Amino acid sequence: MLACQGCCCQQRGGGRVAAGDVALPGVFAECLKKEPEGPGQPSERRYHEQGYDVIAYLANIGQNENFEEARKKALSLGAKKVYIEDISREFVEEFIWLAVQANALYEDRYLLGTSLARPCIARKQVEIAQKEGAQYVSHGATGKGNDQIRFELTCYALCPKIKIIAPWRMPEFYNRFKGRNDLMDYAKKHGIPVPVTPKSPWSMDENLMHISYEAGILENPKSHAPPGLYTKTKDPASAPDTPDVLEIEFKKGVPVKVTNVKDRATHRSSLELFVYLNEIAGKHGVGRIDIVENRFIGMKSRGIYETPAGTILYHAHLDIEAFTMDREVRKIKQGLALKFSELVYNGFWYSPECEFVRHCINKSQELVEGKVCVSVFKGQVYILGRESPQSLYNEELVSMNVQGDYEPADATGFININSLRLKEYHRLQSKVATKQNE
Repeated sequence: MLACQGCCCQQRGGGRVAAGDVALPGVFAECLKKEPEGPGQPSERRYHEQGYDVIAYLANIGQNENFEEARKKALSLGAKKVYIEDISREFVEEFIWLAVQANALYEDRYLLGTSLARPCIARKQVEIAQKEGAQYVSHGATGKGNDQIRFELTCYALCPKIKIIAPWRMPEFYNRFKGRNDLMDYAKKHGIPVPVTPKSPWSMDENLMHISYEAGILENPKSHAPPGLYTKTKDPASAPDTPDVLEIEFKKGVPVKVTNVKDRATHRSSLELFVYLNEIAGKHGVGRIDIVENRFIGMKSRGIYETPAGTILYHAHLDIEAFTMDREVRKIKQGLALKFSELVYNGFWYSPECEFVRHCINKSQELVEGKVCVSVFKGQVYILGRESPQSLYNEELVSMNVQGDYEPADATGFININSLRLKEYHRLQSKVATKQNE
């Protein structure tokens, strides 16, 4: 049996193949949905042609998808069985919340929307493969991208004996399909509808957290994003002229409640809270970035991303964390956040080092509790104020009008001790300069 991302297959008269998430990029998945790194090879059909009984798997991870149409398409292409699994809530609670706690950013800008989704999707694929008795899994990630690494490292970490079929790394496949146009021609010839067209020749990967756009005309790094590309966020220039003011409450670094100050609309459950923030941020054009990043595989790539709710939560959590966390703990945690982001981006979610870092980040969040008030307006998130029962902020101590327990004269000794190193460095530099002038 073969397990592929996008579907699962059983070879007639032989082994079984489990083909993974239809929401995954690739040869297999693309015949069911749009994805970035696998531009659309109708894999159910191809595996069926090669003698496999295909079991398709579509992950509902919050993307805008017609799931029943996807089911019908998979069956029409020869799938023996179709799994449609809603993993949106576990995606939020087990993956996105950890990234929020970490203030995770890859290379200072990317909020890791795709990177976080991959282990969540692949984990469910492995579960289905094991349930179906699959000996193989397959995915449609290209041989140039990060997703092949993320999918496969997750599969091997969770099921070391699993075998993987990656069509985009097979010469018989990539020699037949030289690129996107060949795949579109194949789909057209076999009556398979795909979202990518010559008029919109770029790849899209969507989940609850974000959507990314890559490849095609976007491969030219100086090309501007074409009109109509963005789907999750409104153009900030045409966004409402009145901001939405939100109160976001955190406990242990996790958002537990969002209230709109104007209409008092309140959301508490993780999934509903996140969906609501997506709605508000999208309305105001929040969360767009256009970047060139370094892929783990070794090349630079250009990506355009929309991460509406994630952008609001990044700013709000950063603020409440600074308000409640000890300075030296925060310095260490910043280093952990950098390492966490790198591990997630590179596909090592289920590695021992990432598990260790996650435990450390969780520990750092024990006292990160309170409320942050933000204004969401024309592409920006503005912090308006914050409060916390765990705050390290001492209003009396910091006041310029009240001396409190602080003795200003003590600052003289503090400055003298810290200046000693600087004075010694100056002495050495003067000595070196004198010798050079002799």
